[in-house]
Amino acid sequence: MDASYVFRVRFTLSPRRARIDPDAFETVLRIPAPRPGEEGWLLFRDALWRGEANDDEHVRALCADRLPEGIEVLSATFSEFETDEAYLETLRDAVGDDLAAFRADSVREALHKYFGSSIRVDSRGDRGSGEPTDESADSAERG
Repeated sequence: MDASYVFRVRFTLSPRRARIDPDAFETVLRIPAPRPGEEGWLLFRDALWRGEANDDEHVRALCADRLPEGIEVLSATFSEFETDEAYLETLRDAVGDDLAAFRADSVREALHKYFGSSIRVDSRGDRGSGEPTDESADSAERG
C-alpha cells in the first residue's frame, strides 16, 4: 500500500561566498502519504482544492520542510496524487466512514473536491517501473 503527493518545486540555493548560475532549479518532490487514519493523512483536505494547492505559502512551507537547510523554495505546485489500488481503496473507505467531515454526499464527491482529476493509479502495484495507469477522475469516482 503506497501513495505520494507529487509537487513541482522551484528552488534556489544559498551558497556562501559564491554565485551560482542558474540561480534557480526545478525538481519533482514526492511526499509519502500517511495511511488513512494515521497522523497527517488528511493533508489532501487541508492543502488541496480541486486538484490545486489552496494556499501557495502553506505548500511552499510544506515542501521546504522536507528539504535541507539553505534551500529556499520559490514556488511549489501540486501535480498529482500517485497511488496504488490498495491505498486508494483504503482511502475511499476512510473517507466514506465520515463523509460529513468532507461536506460531501459521496466518496466520489469528497475526493473530487480536493484532488480534482489528479489521482493517478498504478494498477500493477509496481510503481516506478514502466508506465502507470492514469485513471485520474475515474479512480476517484468509484465508491
